[in-house]
Amino acid sequence: MTEELSNADDLLLSLRRKQGSWVEWAQACQTLQKSGYTPNAIFEATGFEPIHQNQIIVAAQVYDSMLKVGVSDAVRSHFGNRASDILYELRVLSQTERAAAAELVFEKDLDTDEVHEVARALKDFSRLSKVPEAFTTHPGDAVAYQAWKTAKEKTDLQERSRYIARGLKFAHSDTARKAIEALLTDFSVTPKRPAPRLPVYRLESDDQLPRILPVAGKLPLTVSDLNAVPITEETGVFAIIQFSGTGAWMTIPGWQVIRSAEDPIAMLCDSDRLPNPLPGGTEEVIVVVDRAQRDWQMDSYFAVANEDQLELQWFEEAPSIALLGRVILVMRPKKVLDEDYSTELWQIDE
Repeated sequence: MTEELSNADDLLLSLRRKQGSWVEWAQACQTLQKSGYTPNAIFEATGFEPIHQNQIIVAAQVYDSMLKVGVSDAVRSHFGNRASDILYELRVLSQTERAAAAELVFEKDLDTDEVHEVARALKDFSRLSKVPEAFTTHPGDAVAYQAWKTAKEKTDLQERSRYIARGLKFAHSDTARKAIEALLTDFSVTPKRPAPRLPVYRLESDDQLPRILPVAGKLPLTVSDLNAVPITEETGVFAIIQFSGTGAWMTIPGWQVIRSAEDPIAMLCDSDRLPNPLPGGTEEVIVVVDRAQRDWQMDSYFAVANEDQLELQWFEEAPSIALLGRVILVMRPKKVLDEDYSTELWQIDE
């Protein structure tokens, strides 16, 4: 125990003095957190803010995964000493994609904002069911394809020219470059397919707010039967019921979309984290996914896996990755002007 405390003190001291590379800082932060130190405790002892700790820890994981795949010595040296914020943007990519993206980022000397767009373009490209004609799987061509596709959707010539220039900057193959150069004389516009609307419902009345009740059984019953029924506690605006173990139950009004679902599951989500954010202020919503519906539909959103993280996405074309279920319902809570009003029965309208 004394040795562990001594080691922790050494790590805190090295962080406070900013000794070593950012990769070593990340390793120190992660070791301290696994030893029981909270991000705030590390911040107070070293000056490393929690958000910075998270960034370098994730970036270090990206860096390690790149090295496992293999990168050039120049890329290894460059990112081993700087640019943790750049690597953090590559966290959404697979290990192989991270290595290729890092090589591209180093070659083009991209800043954080550009890398964010590159990572998104590579992720979208990887989900295509087949490699588009004239382009290759090289990360430069993947970014160029997204620029080419976006340029074709623009009617404003200035915007169109900007995306053509971006495509030419990243194009790796001759065929990709020729496809983009063709847009300099071809001014036809391919309208952008709009993202579909989410299937949003809002609870409107108290009659639509069902309640889950525990069932003790059928008479005759004993007092022990009655006492064995657990106390249920409703939490949150959706009255979710928690129970012992991992999980909870909640009620959803019997709308047709719910009754016809074969294998529905519900999950909580802040509305600003939806793939198509809802208008108005941020509020907690329920997203219902039917795991039985795994065939791609152009006008639907789907749950997919991003490594070990669950994401909700819309795909303009059939993706190459597995779909885990279709989003069939996004339920917003009932708007209550005075939440205490509905629980006080003595209040009546005059």
